[in-house]
Amino acid sequence: MIEAAALSKRFGTVDAVTQVSFSARDGEITGLLGPNGAGKSTCLRMMYGVLTPDSGSACIDGIDIRGETSAARAHLGVLPHAAGLYNNLTARENIAYFGALQGLGREALRGRTAQLARSLGMESFIERRVKGFSQGQRIKVALARALVHDPGNLILDEPTNGLDVMAVRGLRDMLRALKDQGRCILFSSHVMQEVAALCDRVVIIGRGRVLADGTPQAIRERSGTQTLEEAFLQVLGDAEGVS
Repeated sequence: MIEAAALSKRFGTVDAVTQVSFSARDGEITGLLGPNGAGKSTCLRMMYGVLTPDSGSACIDGIDIRGETSAARAHLGVLPHAAGLYNNLTARENIAYFGALQGLGREALRGRTAQLARSLGMESFIERRVKGFSQGQRIKVALARALVHDPGNLILDEPTNGLDVMAVRGLRDMLRALKDQGRCILFSSHVMQEVAALCDRVVIIGRGRVLADGTPQAIRERSGTQTLEEAFLQVLGDAEGVS
């Protein structure tokens, strides 16, 4: 389970995230939905420990990411925006590097990498250097890196960005399979179709604040709309009217 409690972050005079609270549950896919610049990535970066919040807290399976960073990260896999792979390393070496950081021994790492290569369809390029990979291949390597230590929780920052139609479909299937294993998956997006197709719960964020939180159906019903897209636009419009 991933939990945010009153997270806030300011950059200079800009309030990027203000009092954001929500939870993502095991065995569910939770979407953090908002327009560009809404504060989604800032929120996620605080939740996986790259940014320090000005106030509030984030917990992974009840472990505070600030107070017990290493212990919390052992329960968490992260796919950051733009993946952040090492281009001069092979796919296997990228995975192995992060596995070693998580404390995996050589034999455990070899077996885990082979398993991930099979399940993610990476066997044809596992020994190739990452430089020159397609975006779909890069996402697979980054996802394998996030999963190498078999975490129960995943945070994915705009994972479909730059993917073609077939790669998006493949990623959807992967995320559904991980959900069926009982993992907690939290991902950010500004693409309505992805959220509508995948998510059990949706958190709508705008101007750094949570504007709505619930199942897609509940959000539609509260807004009196037929589609999640219509509900999203109404929630944002209502927030603009209040502000």
